[in-house]
Amino acid sequence: MHNDVPTGAAGHASSRSLVLDAIRAAGTISRVELTQTTGLTGATISTVVRRLIDDGLVVETGRGESTGGKPRVLLELEPSSRYAVGINLDHAGIHFAISDLGGHIVSSGSLPGAGSENPRAVLTRTWRDVEAALESEGIAREKVLGIGFVSPGPIHLPVGMTFVPPFMQAWADFPLRETMASLSGLPVLLENDATASAIGEYWVGGVEHTTAFGTLFLGTGIGSGVLVNGAVYRGASSNAGEIGHVCVDVAGPACWCGSRGCVEAIAGAGAVVRKAAELGIELPGETDVERFTHLATAAQRGEQPARTLLEESAEVVAIAAQTLANIMDLGYIVLTGPVIALAADIYEPAVVARLKGAFFARLNHRIRVGVSAHADRAAAMGGAALVLHSELAPRRPGPGRPVVR
Repeated sequence: MHNDVPTGAAGHASSRSLVLDAIRAAGTISRVELTQTTGLTGATISTVVRRLIDDGLVVETGRGESTGGKPRVLLELEPSSRYAVGINLDHAGIHFAISDLGGHIVSSGSLPGAGSENPRAVLTRTWRDVEAALESEGIAREKVLGIGFVSPGPIHLPVGMTFVPPFMQAWADFPLRETMASLSGLPVLLENDATASAIGEYWVGGVEHTTAFGTLFLGTGIGSGVLVNGAVYRGASSNAGEIGHVCVDVAGPACWCGSRGCVEAIAGAGAVVRKAAELGIELPGETDVERFTHLATAAQRGEQPARTLLEESAEVVAIAAQTLANIMDLGYIVLTGPVIALAADIYEPAVVARLKGAFFARLNHRIRVGVSAHADRAAAMGGAALVLHSELAPRRPGPGRPVVR
């Protein structure tokens, strides 16, 4: 990754990333428009653009309409100039995605979940599949910016997962970043799945820079990610957004996090599956997500009590969405993750109804609710987007921010 010299006009943001992000957001844009968009001087824009063209990251694509003088030369990103890899590790399954510089997925794949296998063995076979995909697409290693490695939170950036659910104990304190970097020879960023999904929506979903928006991620666990004006809200240790561990019932069931009555412990996929078992519903599968898949299929057919179980879960998830929206004053919230991919038609109406009547700032502005078009692969796509975001999006240094070296 490139280290840019901060400029006065952009504060601590690098002029290079500022220009790249402006070009990405616009699609095509002239140098004059870049000065208006970024606040940088014409001389700085000329210098930065010339270097970006020399590096193959930006190309001139023709001329715009004349406004009385010489037609302006238009610029756009060269998508095939760089690529990023996203890997999502989960107990239920491992997914990877390879993205070009514009955020378009050029290749993706799935592997069996982490299970109880040795972590290094899991990472070795994962990288082997990613490497084969890169080779199949004819992508040279020097064009790959890095890997965004995504897993359930909480994340400790120097290492990986330090505090994990019971079924992923083998990964506690395992040196994820160091091992993945050693296997691949590439820079590695770590991120939790919910925040990665938010970054992915920002890149792939076309979320506007000025929008305060969040994702509610439902998979093995429940989490959220928030971006404000294009900047990721991370918190003191890059673990903001653990909405699944907000208590909604002080006398509720024990949660693996050490609390009781958490959203995840009451409404997560595992909790719904356990309630189904208590009702005598037999569900095939080795993981909670696999068993939830069968339950969701039955619910889609209108079978009871499967549909009732999911509707009860959706009501609690809607409270989590309301809490997130109220705290962050969101204008847009996207539902995503494997559970949403299976049962969006149950969860989305519950969230919409809750926010319509109980969002605190509803008299000041409306809040939109959407469903990700890539809900089943959101975290892996977000991992690739994380690398692009680190390369292209204007950023400020600070604790907890991933840095590609």
